[in-house]
Amino acid sequence: MCNETKEHQATRDEGEANGVTVNGKNGTIHALVIAGHIEGHYSSSPQTKVTKYEQLIPTLVAVEESAEIGGLLVLLNTVGGDVEAGLALAELIASMRKPTVSVVLGGGHSIGLPLAVSAKTSFAVPSATMMLHPVRVNGLVIGVPQTYNYFDKMQERIIDFITAHSTISAKRLREMIRSTNELTTDVGTILTGNEAVECGLIDRIGGLSDAIDCLRSMMK
Repeated sequence: MCNETKEHQATRDEGEANGVTVNGKNGTIHALVIAGHIEGHYSSSPQTKVTKYEQLIPTLVAVEESAEIGGLLVLLNTVGGDVEAGLALAELIASMRKPTVSVVLGGGHSIGLPLAVSAKTSFAVPSATMMLHPVRVNGLVIGVPQTYNYFDKMQERIIDFITAHSTISAKRLREMIRSTNELTTDVGTILTGNEAVECGLIDRIGGLSDAIDCLRSMMK
C-alpha cells in the first residue's frame, strides 16, 4: 500500500498485475487494465504481451461482490485475441450490477470491441483506433460448409453483443466488418475515436478524467 494523502490512497493487490483499487473521498473504484493480446484457451508466445482472461474473471467477481468498491473502470488497449475469452469477459462486465465505464485508449481491435461496449458507458480518446474485421482462426481450417457456418455463427454472436450494448445498427456494423475499401491486405474497417462515436459504436469522446467523473456520478 502506498499512502498519497489521508483521503486518497491507492492499493495494488498482491499478484494482481491487471488493476488497481483506488480509495478516494467520493468512494472506491477499481481500475482494470486489458492490454495487448487477450489470451484464451491456448497460451500465446513468450514474446506476445497478453492479458489472461482466467486472471480477470476472479477480479471481476471480487469487484462485483466487494462491499467497499463502488464502480469499475475498464482501460482498454488491446489488439484482440481469443473470441471465447473476450466474449466471456464482455458478458461478465455487461452483467455487473455496479456502475461500469470503459475507455479505449490506444486500440480496441477485433474482440476488444465487445469489451469496449460492455460497460454501461463507453469512452474513447480521439486518437484511439478500433478495427472491425471478420472472425479469423490460426492453424488448420477444413474447407467444408460446416466450417463456414461455424464462423458465421461466431460472427453473429459478436455482432449481436455489440449492437445490444451500443447504438450502432447490425446492418451498418456488418458493412464495416466486410468492407474491402479500408485495409490493404485485409477485410474490415478502422475507426478513430471520433468516428466510433459518430457511428454509435462508442458513447462519448473523453479520457481518463472524463471517465472517472462519469463513474463517480453513476456511483452517487
